[in-house]
Amino acid sequence: MDGCRLMRAIMSLSGGMDSTCLLLRLIQSGYKVTCISYEYGQKHRIEIDKAKANIQYLLEKGFEVDHKIIDLTSAMSTFKSALTNAETDVPEGFYEKDQMKSTFVPNRNAIFSSIIYGYALSVAIEENTTVKIALGVHSGDHAIYPDCRPEFYDALENAFAVGNWDSDKISFELPYINGDKETILRDAIDNCRKLNLDFDSVLGNTLTSYNPSDSGISSGKSGSDVERILAFHAIGRKDPITYALPWKDVLANALEEKLRHHVMKENGTERAFTGKYDKHFEPGIYKCAECNMTLFESASKFDSGCGWPAFSSEDENANIIKLEDRSYGMVRTEVRCSGCDSHLGHLFQEFRGPRYCINSICLEFEGD
Repeated sequence: MDGCRLMRAIMSLSGGMDSTCLLLRLIQSGYKVTCISYEYGQKHRIEIDKAKANIQYLLEKGFEVDHKIIDLTSAMSTFKSALTNAETDVPEGFYEKDQMKSTFVPNRNAIFSSIIYGYALSVAIEENTTVKIALGVHSGDHAIYPDCRPEFYDALENAFAVGNWDSDKISFELPYINGDKETILRDAIDNCRKLNLDFDSVLGNTLTSYNPSDSGISSGKSGSDVERILAFHAIGRKDPITYALPWKDVLANALEEKLRHHVMKENGTERAFTGKYDKHFEPGIYKCAECNMTLFESASKFDSGCGWPAFSSEDENANIIKLEDRSYGMVRTEVRCSGCDSHLGHLFQEFRGPRYCINSICLEFEGD
């Protein structure tokens, strides 16, 4: 408390994991909170129903939270984004820039923040208090969404201050800006304990998926799903929401997507003898797991004993990129897909001829 004045916070509540965990943090810190949710033509509009459910849960537990829903559909549903355009599919796979860029909604957070700022300033003047504008943005979003970066909010806060009277009453609160989803979940566990709330009940009423079913069941395959699943795995807990497949299956898929990203985009290597194509010799072709370009034919595959799929030659149209690689104190030839520039493995010149040593995670097999 500041003297006799109640601490006030206005926050954006999407119904997702991050903003819901932020709400718990604000309540535990003693703020009187007003949550604002937005309908903007998002395909995953059911997230607002999740927000309503958690607000009701908190009210039943004795926590007073004001909730307002603002409809911006007529304006923002015309913005180009995979989140709002019916003809554009939400991407599946690992949560990273190239994969998720199509889900960016132009100027969304500037619009949301502008509305919240106007409301917060009105509250500050009416109640003669200072107000925190709290947002659940975090470091995992920085590369994908420019309007989740610290410099964006620094610039926005400065612009709002220049354009309004009494702006000294308003400040931004971004507690997760340098954290990630694992950080956020651990914070929620701590705050649920302090508030005597059931963590699974609260998080079970959230939606992170960008392509859920009409009933709110998450696919487990969108980039946002994968990021969430990996965060729950990191804290050693099963996600309480319902997925289209059992937890062990969505977790296995998320871990596979993480490995594929590490190998293909960060030049990593899967552990020897763990790939599914090491001892695979069915007739067919092997394609790039990223862009579907044909790379190798099964006729060129042989058992080298090295622990990774080995090929003596590439497909005649593959045009695999070959680069000198001096990492780890060695001189090798790196091979990359010419279709998407993803790392595949290495090429070695041996007494028996060329050996393309390829990570299984980079390949998809298509049988004859």
